[in-house]
Amino acid sequence: MTVALMWEAKAAPGRAGELLAWARAQRLDGAGAAAGAPLRRETFTAPGERVLVITWWDAPYDAELPELPAPADGGLLARPAHRWRFTSLGPDRPDGPAAP
Repeated sequence: MTVALMWEAKAAPGRAGELLAWARAQRLDGAGAAAGAPLRRETFTAPGERVLVITWWDAPYDAELPELPAPADGGLLARPAHRWRFTSLGPDRPDGPAAP
């Protein structure tokens, strides 16, 4: 099973570059119970000084997996980070979703 973890945060005004650098510097491999490294990790930015990190893991939905922590610099964020966990249903075909 593939589990995707999403972490999204809004930087304090004028600190988006710092938040992006902080998020990219965070290591996740070896930080969770037998988790190893994620299968894939991507970092995104969006208007409004937002940063999104998605990691994909070969693990059960309820597995203990490493997640990005809250930055030690409490002034870096405009609000607490949002976190979500999803189960992959597999890739969709170009002409629509795969059959269940």
